[in-house]
Amino acid sequence: MTLLFGKNRLHIRVRRDIIHTMANIKSSKKRIGVAESKRVQNKSQKSEINTYVKKFNAAITAKDKAGVAEMQAKCTSLLDKAAQDGVIHANKAARAKAKMAKQAAMV
Repeated sequence: MTLLFGKNRLHIRVRRDIIHTMANIKSSKKRIGVAESKRVQNKSQKSEINTYVKKFNAAITAKDKAGVAEMQAKCTSLLDKAAQDGVIHANKAARAKAKMAKQAAMV
């Protein structure tokens, strides 16, 4: 059980799918739901990025030039989209892309 404090609200997270809220203001109640749905979307987007980064690393290990190029393009696209949406910081996306480019050049 976690207590989370914020402006105009206190809500208790018992389980991920059930939120007991003590918010009194209607907009605060709405924001709690919106924040939860955005958290789930962000987690999904980060998970997809991690999956493709792992596939990129596997292609690097296998020294598969075509696979490396394909996965690098997909990862770059996903990182740019995540940075644009604010899921990850733009500098983090830039660092990850530079690291992948450096690794791809070595294959």
